[in-house]
Amino acid sequence: MESFCNAEHSLAHALQEAARRGNLRGTRIHVGRREHVYNLGQPDAHIYLVESGQIKTLTHTRDGKQCLLSIHAPGDVFGESALLAAKRTETAQAMQVSVLIQVRVAQIMSDCGPPLREALIRHMANRLLEQQQVIANLVTMDSEHRLAALLVNLGRKVGNRRDQTALIRDRITQEELAEMVGTTRSRVGYFLKRFSSAGVVHRTEDAHLCIHIAELTDYLENSSLSAGL
Repeated sequence: MESFCNAEHSLAHALQEAARRGNLRGTRIHVGRREHVYNLGQPDAHIYLVESGQIKTLTHTRDGKQCLLSIHAPGDVFGESALLAAKRTETAQAMQVSVLIQVRVAQIMSDCGPPLREALIRHMANRLLEQQQVIANLVTMDSEHRLAALLVNLGRKVGNRRDQTALIRDRITQEELAEMVGTTRSRVGYFLKRFSSAGVVHRTEDAHLCIHIAELTDYLENSSLSAGL
């Protein structure tokens, strides 16, 4: 997962550098908590860089159930599906007050130099690999393993890091974790208790989730977890 995060921040750096040089015109937008950046089915030809806050992308199944796809923190880029489809294939919603830089895809492709376009291509390639890994996890892992893998990724991506410990200050509910893992809220709660007993995650006094990345990775790779599909 580390390479995915590096590729995402590489694009963010390229966007920031192009803006600094005056080669890129972006629009800074403010989004309130729970407000939508864009909606499923909406035409939108932009990508977005998160300056501050936190954004989640989600979609809905045919029977109306919500499915959380990803969470984006400062330095992340999202909305790259605008390169592939005229209309949005997901909804983007602010989990907290957020500041975003909105950039037209057409401007990147026509006005900016090779470094930014190459960074965008690498970002898209790594996003594809990330989605393939998610699909592989759904097929090959039980739900407890999937939750462990998700927590490791979230710790690396949105956690405040100190060595191999990541503190997730922003509240991510058990229901949201269940949507990303593909199981029920009650099962997520049960698995989190197991992880806590094993000493690989714990809640702080302020109810923040603290993830011990190295220990959880070892637990994920070497323990014999019960199937929880």
